[in-house]
Amino acid sequence: MKEIVTDVAIVGAGSAGLSAAYQAACAGADVLVIDENSRPGGQLFKQIHKFFGSKEHQAGTRGFVIGQQLLEKVEKSGAKVMLDSLVYGLLPDKSMGVISNGVNYSVKAKKIIIASGAKENYMAFPGSTLPGVMGAGAAQTMINVNRVLPGERILMVGSGNVGLIVSYQLMQAGAEVVGIVEGAPKIGGYGVHAGKIRRAGVPIYVGHTIKQVYGKEEVEGVEIAAVDEKWNMIPGSEKRFDVDTVCLAVGLNPMTGLVWMGGCKFDFIPSFGGHVPLHDENMETTVPGVYVAGDVTGVEEASSAMEEGNMAGVAAAEALGYLSHEEAAQKKAEIIGRLNTLRSGFFGAGRRSRGIRSFYRKRDCKSSCRRDGARYIFHRICFRQRNIRRSCPLFRMPLLSGTSCAFRKGSSDMRL
Repeated sequence: MKEIVTDVAIVGAGSAGLSAAYQAACAGADVLVIDENSRPGGQLFKQIHKFFGSKEHQAGTRGFVIGQQLLEKVEKSGAKVMLDSLVYGLLPDKSMGVISNGVNYSVKAKKIIIASGAKENYMAFPGSTLPGVMGAGAAQTMINVNRVLPGERILMVGSGNVGLIVSYQLMQAGAEVVGIVEGAPKIGGYGVHAGKIRRAGVPIYVGHTIKQVYGKEEVEGVEIAAVDEKWNMIPGSEKRFDVDTVCLAVGLNPMTGLVWMGGCKFDFIPSFGGHVPLHDENMETTVPGVYVAGDVTGVEEASSAMEEGNMAGVAAAEALGYLSHEEAAQKKAEIIGRLNTLRSGFFGAGRRSRGIRSFYRKRDCKSSCRRDGARYIFHRICFRQRNIRRSCPLFRMPLLSGTSCAFRKGSSDMRL
């Protein structure tokens, strides 16, 4: 087994991992990025739509262009990228087992940043194993990366941003989207995406689900049905469509296997995609020297993943002595400001508040996962008791008068 020694090892060459690599390498650290794919960039190169947000978040720029710009920055920074390489183990001494082109490596790093991303959820129903049933992300890869049309007549399941955006991209590629099915009573994604779909004449069936997909050796059609308030199918509400492809956009699940293996502590937050690692404001987990960034910490958008990667890279470089405390503090303040801007909207703030509530039903503020005196609050913030402000810096919600924290001490109730 060959050995590689580096300052910072980063698992994942997506938007979060590359951003972390750029920050750490620019500070002077020796950085190695490891990714199982044949090209870096992750999801950015699938995204041909323009980003939203502010100018500083490259609003109006298409995702693959942002990916190209980020790759160029990383190449100039001196960070090394190891592609077609699978990380299969993480040991307590911060060494990782990696296999690349049939060769086993032991990668030893002073700091590890895990930016492994998320994977698509699956949905089981009669006929779900037939060829032609696939994830929306797989369809997006086919059309935007491989330039292959997955089918001619397609039904999309899920009306979140992924389902809406991929549906529109499938139409741009020449496919006919016969409809979008959504089990909830309302559309889950942004109105601007839903509006484009509706103007193109694609019906969105809210309050519906798949009953079955039928076909002998491949998808030949699909049957959907309306559901009641208890998610039971309503007899007589069935609709049939002749399709050759069914795409599933039913959420993402953080790929946390390596973080589990490293011994990091987790909590289950449904609104973030399931089990996610606890971390502080520097993106450091409960295992010293192991950081997380991007969708592995809870599914969000690419812009947020890039900022989390920036934070992890800066924090790792500071911990290694490549950045002074003053330099790092300035960079962190800028990153936090951009993250707060990204998360100040309806979808960001609402989703985060639900996640915090879920966490604090189980733990009070005082007992929530301690390490070295720091109090870890799940996901984006680490409040330290001595630094509690009169308003929450992330949600911008006022705290109750007479309290030193957003939560009652010794209680599992959230007080917002």
